[in-house]
Parts: sequence; C-alpha cells; structure tokens
Amino acid sequence: MTTAVTVTETGSGTYTQEIAAGRHRFIADEPLPVGGDEAPNPYDLVLAGLGACTSMTVRMYAKRKGWPLKQVRVTLRHSRIHAKDCEACETTKGMIDQIDREIELVGDLDDDQRQRLMD
Repeated sequence: MTTAVTVTETGSGTYTQEIAAGRHRFIADEPLPVGGDEAPNPYDLVLAGLGACTSMTVRMYAKRKGWPLKQVRVTLRHSRIHAKDCEACETTKGMIDQIDREIELVGDLDDDQRQRLMD
C-alpha cells in the first residue's frame, strides 16, 4: 500500500500550509511571532503522528491478546538541547532535537501485561 501526503502553501499567511492526506485536509502554521499560529506547527504534527502510532500499536496488541485495556494516553514533548549535554549523541556541537514520551495505560492489567504493552 502506497500513501501520499501533499503539502501546499495556502497564501493566506507567511507559512500557512494546506496538508492533503488522502481525503483529509488540514493546515499547519508556525507559532507567533514567526507565523500566524493558525494551526499546529510541524513539530506538533510529528508528535501527533508518533503519539497516534504508539497508542494504536498498543491498542492493537492488547486487543489481539484479549487484555482489559480501557484507554491509552500518550504525552509527547519536544525540546532542543545542547548536544554537549547528551551522553549518547553522535555530535557534541550545536543543538539537537529531543522527544520525551510518556505512556499511560488505563485498565485492570497485571504487571506482566503492562510490561509487555510498554515493550
């Protein structure tokens, strides 16, 4: 299966973009003061994609196993840190992007089930 996403400048703002993903349409923008802050910025969209993929994967696994998972909540944070502060980074110069992810599992799961879902 091949999917395509097309991103086109809207012309309504300096950085406002229309995103076409199949039959779905939405926009992206840069926050103030750079852009108009009319929509999520590109980093928000990347985090949303990673969070959705994580949550859906956990849900699919729990469903396949028949485990009592009621809800998955994934919280992601993006930051830029100095490369010199990173122990396992490929470089020690400049800034690097860091994504932190928290996964909350709601349901009557035992410790083994929780651990398997987190793996």
